[in-house]
Amino acid sequence: MADDNVHTPAPTGEGANPETHATDAHAAAPEHHPTPTALGLDAPAWIALAMVLVFAILLWKRVPALIASALDRKIAGIREQLDEAAQLRAEAEALRGEYEARAARADAEAATIVERARTEAEGIVRQAEADASALLERRTRMAEDKIAAAERAALEEVRARAARAAAAAAAALIREKLDADADKALVDRTIAGLGTR
Repeated sequence: MADDNVHTPAPTGEGANPETHATDAHAAAPEHHPTPTALGLDAPAWIALAMVLVFAILLWKRVPALIASALDRKIAGIREQLDEAAQLRAEAEALRGEYEARAARADAEAATIVERARTEAEGIVRQAEADASALLERRTRMAEDKIAAAERAALEEVRARAARAAAAAAAALIREKLDADADKALVDRTIAGLGTR
C-alpha cells in the first residue's frame, strides 16, 4: 500500500502530462479542516469557561472557607491532642519523679533497717557474751562454793572422825588406867571441888 502523500517527481520535457502536475500540487497541500465551534467558542475557550465556572461555583459555595475551617478544626484537634500529650507527658514525668523519690526513700529506709538490724545484732551478741561470761562466772563461783563446802564438810568429817577416834582412844586409855578405886577417888575430888565453889 503506497502512501498518498509521497510525491514522485514528474517527468520534465515533452512527455510531461499537465493533469499529473495538478494532482501532484493538490496532494502536496495539507488539508485544512474548519475548527468546530459552539456558540462562537472553540474547545479551548469552552475549557477555560468551564474552569472559570467551576471556580465561581467553588467561591459561591464558599468551598475555600469550608476547607479553611475544616483545616482549622483539624489543626485545633491536633493542637488539643498535642496539649493533652504534653500534659500526659508532664504527669508521667511527675509520676516518675515521685516513684524515683519513693524508691530513694525505700532504699534509705532499707539501709536504715539493715544498719539498725546490724547494730541490734551486735548488741545481742555483746549481751549474749556478757550473759555467758556472767553465767560462767556464776557457775564457777557456785562450783567453788560447792568445792569449799565439800572441803569444809570433809574437814568436819575428818575432825569428827578424829574426835571420835580420840574419844574412843581416850576411853580405852581411861578404862585401861582407871579402875573402880581410881574412879571413886576422881569422883570424890570432883565433888569436893564443887563444894568449895
